[in-house]
Amino acid sequence: MFNVPSLNKQIGNEVSVYVDQLTKPAGSLGRLEQLVVELAEMTEAHFPTVTPPGVLVFAADHGVTKEGISAFPQEVTAQMVLNFVNGGAAINVFSKQIGASFAVIDVGVATDILGEGFVNEKVKYGTNNFCEQEAMTKEEAKQALFVGHRQAKKMIENGIRCLIVGEMGIGNTTTASALLAAISRKPVDVLVGKGTGISDEMVAHKRKVIERALALHQPDPSAPFELLSKIGGLEIAAMAGAMLAAAEERIPILLDGFICTTAALVANLFHPHVGDYMIAGHRSQEPGHRVALELLGKEPLVDLGMRLGEGSGAAVAFPLLQFATNMLKMATFTSAQVSQGGE
Repeated sequence: MFNVPSLNKQIGNEVSVYVDQLTKPAGSLGRLEQLVVELAEMTEAHFPTVTPPGVLVFAADHGVTKEGISAFPQEVTAQMVLNFVNGGAAINVFSKQIGASFAVIDVGVATDILGEGFVNEKVKYGTNNFCEQEAMTKEEAKQALFVGHRQAKKMIENGIRCLIVGEMGIGNTTTASALLAAISRKPVDVLVGKGTGISDEMVAHKRKVIERALALHQPDPSAPFELLSKIGGLEIAAMAGAMLAAAEERIPILLDGFICTTAALVANLFHPHVGDYMIAGHRSQEPGHRVALELLGKEPLVDLGMRLGEGSGAAVAFPLLQFATNMLKMATFTSAQVSQGGE
């Protein structure tokens, strides 16, 4: 279904050799040296570039909010879409700072949103309550995945060189925790955190809600469309689709926090090479994020105690990719006529 190329290790090796010829002690720029090699392997370019970046924010609602698992009411999802449209959210400010193309996509908000400035690709009006029934049909899960795939392809055709994927959906930490529990086979109590800031009592309730859903559906991670249809969510499916599109086109994917990294694990279920095109932007305070990063085999670039979502942590980390690629503009020992250290 998806055609994701392998990394070009030969170019990576050549760039690694070149990095050691730059006017600095070998390895002295640390993780930046590793990053530029990874970017070269992804993009098949000896001098990779990550600008301009693109930010796609997918919005959808979750029927499980009926179980009282969020600090915010469901209508906040639609209200935040309008905030994105008006440029008032953190990801708007950060996207502008890094010169990113930006789009917000309604893939499943529970109400109709009036006005312009967003992309209407609504698959359905929020998912069903997965404690009572499957979140959506397999066909709806497929539709949501291809909304993301289509939107990322469009942005790539318009020239972006790095993809950041964000989300907005009240209740989506519950959905992501359930997905991660199914994929990782780890107990729910080590994965579930406070989300947008719920009490300890609500955290305990949230864990029980997820355990009920998993017992009801017995989701199988080897069947990703079935997993998405049973648990959700619409925006998580769309995020996974966007990542698949980026990997197909050799576009680096800079991951955000917990929800985004869970979507990355879902994308990896569709094609094992997708993860090769991912860089972890930051470490979220959500406990499940550590587990998700371990499963992907990724070490985040920054840890600033963030837990907002929207793609905000990835946007904050993006300049580090620019530092890595700009490092290649340094002089070599030969061109600068600088003596190279020996043993």
